[in-house]
Amino acid sequence: MTRTKQQPLHFEFRANQTFDDFFPGSNVEIIDHLQKSITGNGESQIFLWGQAGLGKSHLLQACCHQAQSLQLSSFYFALSPSELPDPALLKGLDKFDIVCFDNIEHIAGDSVWETAFFNFFNLHRDQDHTLILSAACPPNEIAIRLPDLKTRLNWGLTLKIPPLSDDDRITALIFKADQMGFEISPKAGRFLLTHYDRNLSSLWVLLTRLDKASLAAKRKLTLPFLRQILREEPHDD
Repeated sequence: MTRTKQQPLHFEFRANQTFDDFFPGSNVEIIDHLQKSITGNGESQIFLWGQAGLGKSHLLQACCHQAQSLQLSSFYFALSPSELPDPALLKGLDKFDIVCFDNIEHIAGDSVWETAFFNFFNLHRDQDHTLILSAACPPNEIAIRLPDLKTRLNWGLTLKIPPLSDDDRITALIFKADQMGFEISPKAGRFLLTHYDRNLSSLWVLLTRLDKASLAAKRKLTLPFLRQILREEPHDD
């Protein structure tokens, strides 16, 4: 695994990834736990896990948006399976009120990162700050080699984001389209699930394309029009 140079202590807020922009579905309790955590009325450590495309990154960004609205310092970073940043990234992060690390499983097996994160964890916790982590699996299944760090990852509250049913995915599509300012029918939503991609992250990207195409053509998103758009602009595999 390669390692990049130290990253600056700032990140880009994704403007459309707030709690208001998140389709809650069956995750109302999870959202409540996160919001209470940010305000200091909940757990100081939360571990979110679930399969890709269910909104873990969105929820971590939403936590930072809420922290900002409360004038709290926050930091978000998404770890990559192929390229870890220099662990010096962690220097000074213990001072932040809210720290969110996406895909924390990717530090497993990197002894330098495991040790650095263990030290950051202790400093951050000693100051009663809030740590929110996400992964594709529960903390006890992450192949962390440092025993004390593995133990600490299992502290706090562990929450699983459940997969969405097809009906929930369609409702999520309708919700997201409404947030973007246009309408999509349940029939159109089911067509997209059947003929495009069931991953919500990919569907959100598609909705942006559909919105632009609809505005440019000044047409509603009928099924024939959807078929035409998908033929003309095939998605990336």
